[in-house]
Amino acid sequence: MSRALPFDPAALPIGRDPLSVRRRVEAMEHLLEGLFVVPGLNRRIGLDVILDALPVAGDTIGALLGLYMVWEARNLHMSKFQIARMVGNVGFDWLLGLIPFLGAVPDFFFRSNSRNLKIILRHLDRHFPAVATIRG
Repeated sequence: MSRALPFDPAALPIGRDPLSVRRRVEAMEHLLEGLFVVPGLNRRIGLDVILDALPVAGDTIGALLGLYMVWEARNLHMSKFQIARMVGNVGFDWLLGLIPFLGAVPDFFFRSNSRNLKIILRHLDRHFPAVATIRG
């Protein structure tokens, strides 16, 4: 069972302002971590887990897509420590995904893109409170 995207891909903002960046990284995280719900487990999966079907190449593509969020964070002038932590999350996820036949299992539980989104949102909420959103 799939759900409708919480955004219109054609309407994603292209600006460099914090609100535009916020919307883009939230959309990327949704694409990589939350496209579908696994029936019975009630757990969301996204492109990151699906790409694990392609040995090595799928994990590398997933890591490159995850690095897009790091690139957006760099454009927000986040600290080197935050950027390094985000790169570490993507790298660890990539290494876990390289495990033959079992690589999708850790990918299912270690969600580097969700972790990186939290880091970015924390930065945005602290430094750009006008773009903060209230989640219910």
